[in-house]
Amino acid sequence: MRHAHPVETVRAAEAALMARLPEGTLMQRAAVGLAATCARLLTRRRGRVYGSRVTVLAGSGDNGGDALYAGAALARRGARVTAVLLVPEKAHPGGLAALRAAGGRATVEREVGLADFSRADLVLDGIVGIGGRGGLRPEARPYARAARTGVVVAVDLPSGVDADTGEVPGEALRADVTVCFGTYKPGLLVDPGAEYAGVVQLVGIGLELPEADVTALQHADVAALLPVPGAESDKYRRGVVGVAAGSATYPGAALLAVAGALHGGAGAVRYVGAAAEEVVRRFPETLVTEGGPAGAGRVQAWVVGPGGGEGARQALTEALASDVPVLVDADGLTELGRLGPDALAGRTAPTLLTPHTGEAARLLAGAGGGTPPAAGDLAAARLATARRLAAAYRATVLLKGSTTVVADPGGAVRVNPTGTSWLATAGSGDVLAGLAGSLLAAGLAPLDAGSVAAYLHGLAGREAAGRPGAPTTALAVAGALPAVWRAVREGAPTEPGHPVTAS
Repeated sequence: MRHAHPVETVRAAEAALMARLPEGTLMQRAAVGLAATCARLLTRRRGRVYGSRVTVLAGSGDNGGDALYAGAALARRGARVTAVLLVPEKAHPGGLAALRAAGGRATVEREVGLADFSRADLVLDGIVGIGGRGGLRPEARPYARAARTGVVVAVDLPSGVDADTGEVPGEALRADVTVCFGTYKPGLLVDPGAEYAGVVQLVGIGLELPEADVTALQHADVAALLPVPGAESDKYRRGVVGVAAGSATYPGAALLAVAGALHGGAGAVRYVGAAAEEVVRRFPETLVTEGGPAGAGRVQAWVVGPGGGEGARQALTEALASDVPVLVDADGLTELGRLGPDALAGRTAPTLLTPHTGEAARLLAGAGGGTPPAAGDLAAARLATARRLAAAYRATVLLKGSTTVVADPGGAVRVNPTGTSWLATAGSGDVLAGLAGSLLAAGLAPLDAGSVAAYLHGLAGREAAGRPGAPTTALAVAGALPAVWRAVREGAPTEPGHPVTAS
């Protein structure tokens, strides 16, 4: 599992470690790991480090010092290294001296710096570290706009990205590779920041850190959570998931939610709703019950809302009155936004909400009684939005989007690393709802069910779209779920949406 820590926690751990080490040791550890990554990239790109053109964009403070020391290490290996000092009077003196001693040069001329940036084989972005806020300063903005031919390596974090949130309040430098030190930063895992980070490589520097409240599952974590039937299992012991979805206007939503549920680990799927005839025709293994959730018989979890139309309010009310986990999606979320958090106040069983940002805005308006916030603002602050919703409704929230975020009421967050933009297709969310609901019925806790479902759904989207990617359908995504389930259990490598590696 990948663990991400906020800046305040990282700073405290760095201070504790530096108090026990000789001065400069921590920076040297970071610089050595950074230089080693750059050397590998240059060797892959040009066949050698010697003679390569390297530009170091050095801001003030320790981030610029890391970059300068790494530049010095590359210069000692024969690279032609130029440091562009964006704030000359605050350049790290030890790093600058080391660079010059190794044969590197420094410049404060912007035109020279931009020319070197554009033609370099590799650029080290050491402009702003993890403490930076508010986007790039004016002296750095031209580098975010300039054309470049080489690979850009960000030092701990792409300059202009908020380390704690992934927000990009202004312009930011787009990296091909980010080398982060000690621990992942939340902003490297969450869009829009993750989009600027490229491939993220973790370099250990010996920090002692507490348990992280922002994590991201990997294959092994998901494999360990997947429900597997035992020798004594039958369909009822594996769990029954109830699906209350679809309407005369949207019968397809029922089909897609059931398709996701059938591949989600529960032993059986029980359907109630207006699309019973269509569901049984397409999926004859589905158990169909007339009426709503209240009279459907025993289930271990409910999925309520996809395409529910006018019947969504009644289905939601009946499902919430049960003593089993309930996943609320789509039209169910619209009704919940109208009812507000009090609709969940008396529940003893867990609730999992699966909104996109537009639905999240309506839920927040229902919680606060005000005008819905702009969906774009919520998308730009995904961690905060998911946590805010989870706290307001005292429920686990799976916030869908370019980076899916799952948050529980206690503040723990899981960021999903899989997915593809081809998943932005009608009905994709219905499949996800059915899949997550089935995992709930199979016994997974809401945080696990939501994060495992998002992970598998993202992989299935990539499988359905193929490489390099092509339009796909929600039903094709559902059909790809068995293959990715097997791949995860077998430990087969799968390329995530935002590749992350560790050294």
